[in-house]
Amino acid sequence: LQETMEDIDKNGDGFIDLEEYIGDMYSHDGDADEPEWVKTEREQFVEFRDKNRDGKMDKEETKDWILPSDYDHAEAEARHLVYESDQNKDGKLTKEEIVEKYDLFVGSQATDFGEALVRHDE
Repeated sequence: LQETMEDIDKNGDGFIDLEEYIGDMYSHDGDADEPEWVKTEREQFVEFRDKNRDGKMDKEETKDWILPSDYDHAEAEARHLVYESDQNKDGKLTKEEIVEKYDLFVGSQATDFGEALVRHDE
């Protein structure tokens, strides 16, 4: 928890605000339009991460985010990726379906934000 707070809390105020939260996953690099997954993460922050709605995550909220007691992040993310990418709704992903939604996979914690895709060897 302490390491996460130190890594993400860029302004050193002891909290993680929305821009710090997004900045940990995505760099604008001059892009005018954010990818859809970034918009989804913004909604996640507002709706679920910032429980007391004060615009920032304190240590307890951050702990609930990175070490949830009743939530399997990997399973939820995998279900999300299949749901969003499975165009023919057969419950399986083809290479084409994954490539079509590559932005979801590159931005996903399940793929270590795309790193697993680079290391993958068929």
